[in-house]
Amino acid sequence: MSDLGPVDPGHRADVEWLHRWRLHAEGDPHTTASSTLIPVRTIDGIPAVLKVAHVDEEERGAELLEQLDGRGAARVLQRDGQAVLLERATGTRDLVQMVVDGDDDGATRIICEAAARVHRDPVELPTLADSGVPLLVPLEEWFRELFAHADDFDPLHRQGADYADRLLSSQHDVRALHGDLHHGNVLDFGERGWLVIDPKGLVGEATFDYCNLLCNPSHARALQPGRLERQFGVVVAETGILPSRLRDWLVAWCALSSTWFAIADDPVHAESVTRIGVTAADLRL
Repeated sequence: MSDLGPVDPGHRADVEWLHRWRLHAEGDPHTTASSTLIPVRTIDGIPAVLKVAHVDEEERGAELLEQLDGRGAARVLQRDGQAVLLERATGTRDLVQMVVDGDDDGATRIICEAAARVHRDPVELPTLADSGVPLLVPLEEWFRELFAHADDFDPLHRQGADYADRLLSSQHDVRALHGDLHHGNVLDFGERGWLVIDPKGLVGEATFDYCNLLCNPSHARALQPGRLERQFGVVVAETGILPSRLRDWLVAWCALSSTWFAIADDPVHAESVTRIGVTAADLRL
C-alpha cells in the first residue's frame, strides 16, 4: 500500500503504479519536466525508486537500463510502458563531495570505470514495433541542433560543428552510450559499487561518453586553472583514447551543449560551456 496522504491530482496517475506493484512510498514525489520520481520500498523490503516517464527520452533510457541488466547500471526490477521500478542507490559515498574533498582524479576514474562497464559489450535493442525506429538515438541525430545553429552564436559553435561533422563520418568503437555521464549520474550502490542512472539512450562512438564529465560537476569547477588539462589526462590514462580524438569530441560536445543553453535562453551557462570548449580546443597534446 502507498502512504502518501492527500495526492496532488497531477500525481494521481503516477501513484496508481504504487498500488499496482504493491509499493510503499518512502518520500514525496519529485517531478521534473521529464519524469516523476518516488522513493519506495517493495513488498519484500527492497529499497527502490519508482520512475514514471513524461517524455520519450526517459522511456528510451529505461529500455537501455533493462537491456544492460544491471551491468554497470541500476537494475530494472519491473517495467511497464512509461513506468519503471529501479533499484535504489543506498551507499553513502558521493562523487560531487569527493571532488569537493580534493579527490577530483578519483571521481573521474570512477566515472570512466562505470562508462567502460556500460560500453563493454554491444547492446542490441529492438525497434519500435509500430514504426521500425531504433530505440537508441544516433549521435548524428543528437547533434542536429548544433548543425542547425552553427553560425548563430559564438565562433566555437562553427568550429564544433565542423569537428562533429568530421567525427561523425569516421566513427569507430560504436556502442550503446549513456549520453549524460557526470558526477550526479554515477551513484554509490553499496556492495554493487558505482553504477550509472538516467541514461539518454544513444548510439555512437564510445569516446563521446567521456566528454560531459570534463564539464562537471560544475562549469565553475571545470574552468578552474589547470583543471581541464589534468582531468583530460586522467581520462586518457584510464581509457587509452587517442588524445586528439577526445579533444575534438569535447570541443564538439561543448558547442552542442552551449547551443542547447542558448536556445533555452540561458546565456550564463551557454557562455561558460563555450569557455570550456575554447579551453579544450587550445589543449596542448
